[in-house]
Amino acid sequence: MTATAKPAENDAIFERHRARAFSVAYRIVGSVSDAEDVVQEAWLRWRRIDPATIRNPEAWLVTTTARLGIDALRAARARRETYVGPWLPEPMVEADAEPTPEDRLALADDVSMALLHVLERLAPEERAAFLLHDAFDYDYGELAALLGKSEAACRQTVSRARRRVHDEHARFDTSAREHARLAAAFGNAIATANPQALIECLSNDVVFYSDGGGKAIAALNPIYGADKVGRFFAGIAKKEQGVFEPCPVTVNGRPGLLLVKDEKLETVLAFAVADGRIAAVYAMRNPDKLARVRL
Repeated sequence: MTATAKPAENDAIFERHRARAFSVAYRIVGSVSDAEDVVQEAWLRWRRIDPATIRNPEAWLVTTTARLGIDALRAARARRETYVGPWLPEPMVEADAEPTPEDRLALADDVSMALLHVLERLAPEERAAFLLHDAFDYDYGELAALLGKSEAACRQTVSRARRRVHDEHARFDTSAREHARLAAAFGNAIATANPQALIECLSNDVVFYSDGGGKAIAALNPIYGADKVGRFFAGIAKKEQGVFEPCPVTVNGRPGLLLVKDEKLETVLAFAVADGRIAAVYAMRNPDKLARVRL
């Protein structure tokens, strides 16, 4: 940093763009803790330069964060290969309080649990290119500079990623009202141990994913079909009737539930909805991923 740079002013510039940097990092890596590490590293790099030499600080920070995010995702993918059971993104949970502008940015439509789960199927550069182009309006020239590829190659990368995302994600509705109605019905069915009411919330081809990470009880493989998923939850509800308390919250910008037992958070539930039924259930039970969730 040059002698003319003022640390307090430089920190203030970074803080103005921290929320955007975090939103980029979280979308790329799918983990709050990893995203925070990426943003921290971007801040350290920002402190080592003279911002007076940077024409567009926001663009510099987003680009730096994206590059760091790609590296972090590559490292995370290696760890996830030995993960016990399905790996789900770390949830961002919000209570009913009015969200701050930063919360709105972090919990926008393109960060739903269903979409992040689909994005896990993309290679790190594919994921970053798709998100930066479609969610953050990066043009192909900017992507080319970021990824070290030609504009034509970046165009193909984004197009390929978009097709894959559309094929797997397009069937899900985006209606908050439908999500809220079905999440409430799902919670009521669990609270009352009503298996029929539970099944009525689910589509015939519903898929249930549960992430315990080897640290909490969870299904080691996805469960398919309304009957099997319904029986799974009905069995839990029957066994734990009067113990689990379903609490409505917003999970990654969509209505979801917390399952609380003896004032301790046990599970965060997120849903994907299609044609008026729940098409996918995502149950985060790994305590490491629940540590930041406030009751």
